[in-house]
Amino acid sequence: MTAARDSFDVLVVGGGHAGAEAAAAAARPGARTGLVTLDPAAVGRMSCNPAIGGIGKGQLAREIDALGGLMGRAADRAGIQFRLLNTSKGRAVQSPRAQCDRAAYETAVRELLAEQGGVEIVAGEAVELLLETGPGDPRRVAGLVLADGRRLRAGAVVLTTGTFLEGVLHSGLEQQPGGRVGEGAATPLGEALRRLGLPTGRLKTGTPPRLAADSVDLGACQEQPGDPEPVLFSFLGGRPRLPQRSCWLTRTTPRTHEIVRANLDRAPMYAGRIRGAGPRYCPSLEDKVVRFADREAHVVFLEPEGVDSPLLYANGISTSLPAAVQQEFVRTIPGLERARIVQPGYAVEYTFVRPRALRRSLAVRGLDGLWLAGQICGTSGYEEAAGQGLLAGLNAALWLDGREPFVLGRHEAYLGVMVDDLVVSDPAEPYRMFTSRAEHRLLLRHDTADRRLTPRGAAIGAVGEERLARLWAKEERLARARAELAARSDPAAAPGGRRSLLDLLRSQRPDALARVRAAAPDLDRLLAGGEEWATLEADVRYEGYLARQEAWVARAAEREAAVLPENFDFAAVRGLRREAVECLERFRPETLGHAGRLAGVSPADLALLEVALRAGARPTG
Repeated sequence: MTAARDSFDVLVVGGGHAGAEAAAAAARPGARTGLVTLDPAAVGRMSCNPAIGGIGKGQLAREIDALGGLMGRAADRAGIQFRLLNTSKGRAVQSPRAQCDRAAYETAVRELLAEQGGVEIVAGEAVELLLETGPGDPRRVAGLVLADGRRLRAGAVVLTTGTFLEGVLHSGLEQQPGGRVGEGAATPLGEALRRLGLPTGRLKTGTPPRLAADSVDLGACQEQPGDPEPVLFSFLGGRPRLPQRSCWLTRTTPRTHEIVRANLDRAPMYAGRIRGAGPRYCPSLEDKVVRFADREAHVVFLEPEGVDSPLLYANGISTSLPAAVQQEFVRTIPGLERARIVQPGYAVEYTFVRPRALRRSLAVRGLDGLWLAGQICGTSGYEEAAGQGLLAGLNAALWLDGREPFVLGRHEAYLGVMVDDLVVSDPAEPYRMFTSRAEHRLLLRHDTADRRLTPRGAAIGAVGEERLARLWAKEERLARARAELAARSDPAAAPGGRRSLLDLLRSQRPDALARVRAAAPDLDRLLAGGEEWATLEADVRYEGYLARQEAWVARAAEREAAVLPENFDFAAVRGLRREAVECLERFRPETLGHAGRLAGVSPADLALLEVALRAGARPTG
């Protein structure tokens, strides 16, 4: 419903993942919030892959939920396949993922906004910011001007324009304005931001073709079912609501790559039609063929777009080649020999504001009352956008109330890692979250997001009493279970031994959890499912490592002040990656803390650098 009012506490521009979270977050503490969007029916729309989570991204989605956000609950309502990724690796890098019903997800976001209340939808295009200044006062945003001439007043504005800000769609050598297929661009606002002196640039992203499901031979593909005991995103609990579906795997062929190479002159990136940098970690098929010329095949994930959807999303072959070329190369892939493309892939180029213009609260420096979130900050991905939206909306409401901003440290949340990376490193390409970006990732497991963040959210009015009560009940169950295991002996211990079941969990045995559950089946009634058992196991098994990481965090101030000599020889540090050496030599950071926040330096690089510095590595010359 379009709002009739013309005055709000907070105005949010854009109805994507960042905008929906920003509006909801601002409204939770009580701010009267308006969400301005080109199309009210598109609020919560999944522009690209109909999935939530993944490596690093799953942690973000759970942190969003722990702070009362929408994404986790929407994904649980719309999920048609749930998988916990990286289960063969350590608990710190395991990440939940859900394939979603695209239409059901959009509906869930709109339902959750309505259930929460306090958010009014405004149909329109924002073209200008209203500003106020006073004698000796800095400029301050006071609202928005819409394309139809309406003026909406507000104490704070959050911009979440996604790919729509001066967006241009590319298909082959053809171009047209737009933020996604079938929808227009938000062009005047880009120039308005430049007039305010904000540093802007251009980025690009892309999407693969959608295929008619009835034209694909799934029998020639590898089935990928979901987990039998799914890990959901919301800490409020529940079970999947929708029927579950499998995804399918196939691969490109040398013939696929030949067709792509033969048509690179018709690819807008290689023909010089696109200036913006694309996402390094989610490249187009054209980029894969060029950058990895020695590879004979690339994985293609065929993902259903819904329970009853006639479409399959061909994840892994993002492309902006002409539609006819797409049809030709798709039919060289096993299982897709007769595939029909319903919607060709395309690229979109758009304007972003360089995140060095932001504070860690996501407020714009030197312009009171303005926050940015999502792809306008240079990120890619639904989860990154939603997390920023939540923080920006919440901080806008707190600022209006005269309260301190809500800022998370790198040791507290992946949300804190992401924001710190953005505002310090100022990446020039679309930023994507990975577990490798977090130097304290054992402290940031996906299953502990509620422990880390829900109490903090409750303290500022972002989290309700029900969520907090559920957390305390969970903590009580875990404590009781731990005490029970400590009091019970391991029946498989050597004769005369006194090893407890808790000691068995500490043993690092791969079958320890299964043996403990078999020895104490009555505790299944105490703990709420397999995830709480897994949390208990990780708490016990990694308690020594956790203590060391907490000690590492305690030394953070020391690392921040650890001075790197001006002529420090980074190339002499054994094990340091070439990318890290080049980055360090280019930026010449003054301290270890600064070095650790450069985009090209990983946590492992920083650890090697710290060891070398403490060992007295010699400077050059």
